[in-house]
Amino acid sequence: MPHVFIWSARAIALAVSFICLSSVLLPGVARAQPPAITLANVYHQGVDLRHYWVSEKLDGVRAFWDGEQFWSRGGHVYQAPDWFTEGFPDHPLDGELWSGREQFAQLSGVVRKQQPVDREWRQVRFHAFDLPLENTLFEVRYQRLTSLVSAAGSRYLVLVNQHPVASHEALMAQLEQTVTAGGEGLMLKRKAGLYQAGRSDDLLKVTAFDDAEAIVVAHLPGKGKYQGMMGALEVELENGRRFRIGTGFSDADRRDPPRPGATVTFRYRGYTATGLPRFASYLRVRNDEPEPAD
Repeated sequence: MPHVFIWSARAIALAVSFICLSSVLLPGVARAQPPAITLANVYHQGVDLRHYWVSEKLDGVRAFWDGEQFWSRGGHVYQAPDWFTEGFPDHPLDGELWSGREQFAQLSGVVRKQQPVDREWRQVRFHAFDLPLENTLFEVRYQRLTSLVSAAGSRYLVLVNQHPVASHEALMAQLEQTVTAGGEGLMLKRKAGLYQAGRSDDLLKVTAFDDAEAIVVAHLPGKGKYQGMMGALEVELENGRRFRIGTGFSDADRRDPPRPGATVTFRYRGYTATGLPRFASYLRVRNDEPEPAD
């Protein structure tokens, strides 16, 4: 029996807008509204894990496959080679472009290029972890996703393995094993969760450190051994609150800091009494958007 895909009016409009844009704009300059993707909250002990499946948190580049091409979170097109997506389903998929653990910088450099390099893309895989269907439970979406990936028969399309976890202790043991092996962490998806834009407890990230993103607002001058270099970044969270990040930088980062307007990822440990990230430490620039066209 063929799969039946149920689309809301908003999902149909999103897909149509993507297809229209890709057909009328030149390669490399196509841009749409950012895909309405799901985002994660942070896991805390006490969550009823009987309602969740766990998978590895891939340290890759988030990508939305619309049935014809890959879109970034910012609404730009990744210029994947035609052979890479040959056989991919014509249904939207949510996932990560990934080339292995601890490879984010190299991967970003590969997928952001306006002129893809075949030998570089041979090391990349699209790891699909969700099927963007509204009003459909995740465990049902995952069954359909499994069938689509299997039917595609592409070595470049991989299904992210989702499985139950017995307890918080078992989850922490898997987290330690993953991090020790070079992984970033784990993800929990609620089996009864719906595909909806924005953050919710239907998707939870499990990491040894909390991490988040912020926009660079300004460079603050260094003192002492950092005289003449950047001392700290003033950044702004998505809720509009500002604070400073002063650690985690190499000397090269301080000599050439992320520009104002750039999105950076930082680690932290909980929150202060005023609700700001505690012990924030710089991790990297989130440079996963495609390069601008010439």
